[in-house]
Amino acid sequence: MGSCIIIPAYNAEKTIVAVVTEALSSGLPLLVVDDGSMDATATCIKGLPLNLISHRRNMGKGAALRTGFNWALMHGFEGIVTIDADGQHDISAIGCLIEHAKGNNLDILIASRFSQFNQMAGLRSFWNRFGVWCMKKRTGFEISDSQSGFRYYSGHLLRSINLVSEGYDLEMEILMKAWRGGFTIGSIPIAARVADGRATSHYRPVRDTWNICMTFLRYMRA
Repeated sequence: MGSCIIIPAYNAEKTIVAVVTEALSSGLPLLVVDDGSMDATATCIKGLPLNLISHRRNMGKGAALRTGFNWALMHGFEGIVTIDADGQHDISAIGCLIEHAKGNNLDILIASRFSQFNQMAGLRSFWNRFGVWCMKKRTGFEISDSQSGFRYYSGHLLRSINLVSEGYDLEMEILMKAWRGGFTIGSIPIAARVADGRATSHYRPVRDTWNICMTFLRYMRA
């Protein structure tokens, strides 16, 4: 089977309808994973032609992505595109992302916001730059944005690795396990509408940055 789109969402009622509407225009099957939202995130998209899975409680972005990945693999999709629910990503670039990934046999392709790092909140921008430098030194990956949630994953990769993280560090866990497993990873520049979605982001600068850093170190040494 072809590709699908997964959107993890938490308390995203202000942005989710616009993000979902644009994602549906791609013509690809869409799954929204409502991660225990306490607002109308799930209610306001009911009736739209999409798939919806709701967690009974908030479990974290990583847990929402894992739920989405399991759904995609169960339905036989060979390509999975992830998009954040805060409206920061240029969803019209999905086709370009998939075409580039498949054309270059990449298991992970990151839509890099590198050109907009100066718009990011300070600590997050610093770790993203530092993380990119560390990853290049250790793994040789030519990527310029280690935290972008706009990504393509191959079904082959997701079937081959066991994921355990529940927070924002899941995306770093995937990168490190892909590296250790010999999978192919790349990035292409795709401008974001907002550099880090900070107006609606649930990212906790200190705690989540620390968890991402520790995840990198854990799998680098393993």
